[in-house]
Amino acid sequence: MTTTKKTTTSRTKKATTSKPAAKTTTTRKPAAPKTEKIQLTPNSYVHEIFSVVSAERTKAKKIEILQQYNENFIKSVLIWNFDDSIQSVLPEGEVPVQAKEDAGENPSSNIRKEWNKFYNFVKGGNDAMNRLRKETMFINILESFHPGEAEVLCLVKDKKLQTKFNITKELVSEAYPDIQWGNRS
Repeated sequence: MTTTKKTTTSRTKKATTSKPAAKTTTTRKPAAPKTEKIQLTPNSYVHEIFSVVSAERTKAKKIEILQQYNENFIKSVLIWNFDDSIQSVLPEGEVPVQAKEDAGENPSSNIRKEWNKFYNFVKGGNDAMNRLRKETMFINILESFHPGEAEVLCLVKDKKLQTKFNITKELVSEAYPDIQWGNRS
């Protein structure tokens, strides 16, 4: 009987002196920030349209959105970017734009309003205008734009629109079959 008591007391000690089970914590990845889906309107900025097109997963949906905006200003930007026969006369790289404090909230202009001046910035468009005047005009236009619009125009001038937006020449060709590529210079 003595042995039995010792065993019983040792079991009791183990139960009271044992360490509590370690808490297992599972680490969760922080939820990806929800990006607000842009609601397009008939007067949406070009950067908003391109963002929505870029966010779509299917090619058919991308084409559908582009076809809703079958406008010359959209086509001119896409042609300038994707047509190899068009060459910018503006220097490649970053543009020295003075950011205006209210330009983001109340831009005085946008691509929709200024697209008819873009011929000045490509070879064969307005060769009579000197280079300094072209560069000054381009900077003035950018300074009057919403920052997103200015970014689109800077990307297009360097033919790098596809680095920011998931839009390809093939997609544009399917959305706008009336575009004739090449022989523009």
